[in-house]
Amino acid sequence: MRSSGSLLVDNIGELVTNAPGAEGDPLGLRRDAALLIEDGEVAWIGPARYAPAADRRIDADGAAVLPGFVDSHAHLVFAGDRAAEFAARMSGEPYTGGGIRTTVGATRAASDDELRATVGRLRGEAMRQGTTTIEIKSGYGLTVADETRSLRIAAEFTEDTTFLGAHVVPAEYADRPDDYVGLVCGPMLAAAAPYARWIDVFCERGAFDVDHARAILACGQAVGLGVRVHANQLGPGPGVQLGVELGAASVDHCTHLSDADVDALAGSATVATLLPGAEFSTRSPYPDARRLLDAGVTVALATDCNPGSSYTSSMPFCIALAVREMRMTPAEAVWAATAGGAAALRRTDVGRLARGARADLIILDAPSHLHLAYRPGVPLIRQVLHNGVPQCRP
Repeated sequence: MRSSGSLLVDNIGELVTNAPGAEGDPLGLRRDAALLIEDGEVAWIGPARYAPAADRRIDADGAAVLPGFVDSHAHLVFAGDRAAEFAARMSGEPYTGGGIRTTVGATRAASDDELRATVGRLRGEAMRQGTTTIEIKSGYGLTVADETRSLRIAAEFTEDTTFLGAHVVPAEYADRPDDYVGLVCGPMLAAAAPYARWIDVFCERGAFDVDHARAILACGQAVGLGVRVHANQLGPGPGVQLGVELGAASVDHCTHLSDADVDALAGSATVATLLPGAEFSTRSPYPDARRLLDAGVTVALATDCNPGSSYTSSMPFCIALAVREMRMTPAEAVWAATAGGAAALRRTDVGRLARGARADLIILDAPSHLHLAYRPGVPLIRQVLHNGVPQCRP
């Protein structure tokens, strides 16, 4: 739903636009600003003293205003709970990705209404924490019917849906991985593609090797789906360079990178999407964001919200982790969580505040974006506007 009439957000102490600013200012900061919304889009930005008249007004009371967060990697269509697995990891057991099959069983057994309720709950949770754009993957069905219904349900909540039939090889195909790849490339893709914008593969040991991953992604491209890749999470591997080779919008995780991987990313339009919630929840090494940024790679941050390895929907939490654990500056982390996420989804209408952009924005209960990392764990999202429409306050 888009707003009707005009709405002025006034008395903004600090406005993050993500428009190119002065050197050293990736956020395009404006002080003492105002912003006019018409028909769900930003119509005007300027000094508060020159603010035009509007039908309605929101007084930011000197607070910071940012573009809504863009979460470009989330797994929200699932059933069941893996809290016991988390507890085991916290007791010293390593993360291997094997628990995905536990969620597959629970998801297959769940009704459409149960799955829809989970997605709705998590989508609302994310919105209350400032996420106005979210990507949602399938990947916990792994049958033609279950992958299709997962995407159909996801499409009720977002336009950025991703077919992840190649999450892992399900138990019934454990001894026949080639047959499963054939299923993914054939009947499963044909049924799922009408509900998907993207195709993704978990290119990792214990999941899909590079030849299977390439075949699956090429099939998706052939029917018009954009490419995303889970890559280099559990160890070094070919996933990042495969993604660059195929022109992927994003390669995600990027925890274990060689110099050649970094060079490939730096020389491409592929975004490196980092998911610090996964490292936090698995006690794994964090990606070296500083190395990527210094090489000129475009970096995004996302939650990887899923029931096994990163059960968080909080982009502010991921920003704080990125600053503390991945050597990003607060400005770099905020940019990665907004404009970076938009780049990972190849969207130009979100992740920024400028004339013609979608009026997705958040008002902080703080004077500066710095507080998102400075005050970790504190509920700083005062208000969220999506398409110019105020949402429920946290």
